[in-house]
Amino acid sequence: MRPGLIQMLLGLALASAALMVAAKPVAPAITVFAAASLADVLQELGDSYQKTRGVAVNFSFASTAVLARQIEAGAAADVFIAADQVWMDYLQTRSLVQAASRRAVAGNRLVLIAPADSVVQWHIGAAVPLAAVLHGGRLATGDPDSVPLGRYARAALTQLGLWDSVADRLVRADDARVALVFVVRGEAPLGIVYATDALLEPRVRVVATFPAASHPPIVYPAALTSGAAVQAGGFLQFLASPLARERLRHYGFTVP
Repeated sequence: MRPGLIQMLLGLALASAALMVAAKPVAPAITVFAAASLADVLQELGDSYQKTRGVAVNFSFASTAVLARQIEAGAAADVFIAADQVWMDYLQTRSLVQAASRRAVAGNRLVLIAPADSVVQWHIGAAVPLAAVLHGGRLATGDPDSVPLGRYARAALTQLGLWDSVADRLVRADDARVALVFVVRGEAPLGIVYATDALLEPRVRVVATFPAASHPPIVYPAALTSGAAVQAGGFLQFLASPLARERLRHYGFTVP
């Protein structure tokens, strides 16, 4: 066979292969922005959803405040799951989420933790003030000025008459998982975190659980963003399925 003919046939084969690659359908995918405290359970649920529905779920986990600001700045997200109602309200008033899609997907509890090997003992309403139990150390929690965990912690401490004594001794973490790490590393003798984070971390123990009435209900609202892909609605519905509710309970969350 002549060299020129071989080259022509080779070129046709390569062109045909390129067309086949270009014609191959791209698997649908969605992007979910979610509060850091939901990372473990949502990763599991995202994998399950992809296997059963054929839609890939890409996550971005961070502080609710950071994620809300990113969406406001134009970040491409299909679903937003916040750790409180405040930041969801913030986006809704700016028409950046679809109000009709908004729903609560989970709840949580607030706990006081210490390193697992700590001998600290304290209970809500104890005669010994919380500040004294710190023994000169600091109390780790979310930044009360922006992070939902910090807002819940400030509300609980204020209601219990403890805020003024510890307000200037806070380690203001950027999100719930960072607050947990401060206690794990021993950089703070005590921390206020979500019960679900304490449950996942064997290097800490729960010292006390704050009364639910001492702070606003810890609720995780979810909603489609204003520019959400069509397939994103299916994932939001999936979060209310029996499977999702069972896995949320397994990780320590409450469900609506």
